[in-house]
Amino acid sequence: MTFQGDGPLDTSGVSGGGGGGRGRIALGGGAGLIVAIVAVLFGVNPGDILGGDGGTAAPQGTSNQAIQQQIDSCTIAKANTDTICRIVATTNSLDEVWPTLMQGYTKPKTVIFSDAVSTGGCGSATSSVGPFYCPGDRTAYFDPTFFTTLSDQLGGSNGPLAQEYVVAHEFGHHVQNLMGTMEEAQRLGSRGATSGSVRLELQADCYAGVWAEHADKGPDAMLAPISQEQISEVIQTAKAIGDDTLSGRNDSEGWTHGSSAQRVRWFQTGYRTGDPASCDTFSARSL
Repeated sequence: MTFQGDGPLDTSGVSGGGGGGRGRIALGGGAGLIVAIVAVLFGVNPGDILGGDGGTAAPQGTSNQAIQQQIDSCTIAKANTDTICRIVATTNSLDEVWPTLMQGYTKPKTVIFSDAVSTGGCGSATSSVGPFYCPGDRTAYFDPTFFTTLSDQLGGSNGPLAQEYVVAHEFGHHVQNLMGTMEEAQRLGSRGATSGSVRLELQADCYAGVWAEHADKGPDAMLAPISQEQISEVIQTAKAIGDDTLSGRNDSEGWTHGSSAQRVRWFQTGYRTGDPASCDTFSARSL
């Protein structure tokens, strides 16, 4: 169990989207995830880079209506067994924690989609891009099948907190958008060991750690006390999606998210301190 209590979840900011209509591109060991997220953050339609209208055709995915019906039925208890409801519950927790840490925080929107989705500011994308945040419409996008890919193909954990870390990472990008950090990242470039993209992604990992440190605190905390085993599952996932692990190379010239060790380090920094100020990857002498 990750979430404690029962009762309905706030689904007002979450909607269902997507549902077939375009080809799905194989994730290919994570290359699609890396390239597409960078495309979104740096103002390029991810479909243009990944060939969103090409690839291998996939069967019709879950319909918008079916996803929306599942979202509307979500409760706290269901979030412990159902992936879509877990995403919803995590957004609820994030929207409770971040206003206590950041003045002027406003909630992003969340879209849970199947197969393909059109955004309100970043073009369109297939499931191959993995979860992403679009600054143009201040919306985080998730295809729940990514979590199966993450555990079965990439070596990440399928543990609940590991999945919640992925959601918290995308909300970290929303915090960056609100703070204007994305503009600073754009000036530093999209590739390389010290690029703006790497600094942006590592900071989002750190912000995910900050959320985790606060999410199980207080009498009204949605998360049950987090165990070391759950943190280990997050670390397993962070390692699995490092640039060096995904590419199989140590050459940092094409890095966009940071190495496995860096992703772990910055998540742990946020979790250890619980302080967003500790996540300043843009001033850090060493990443």
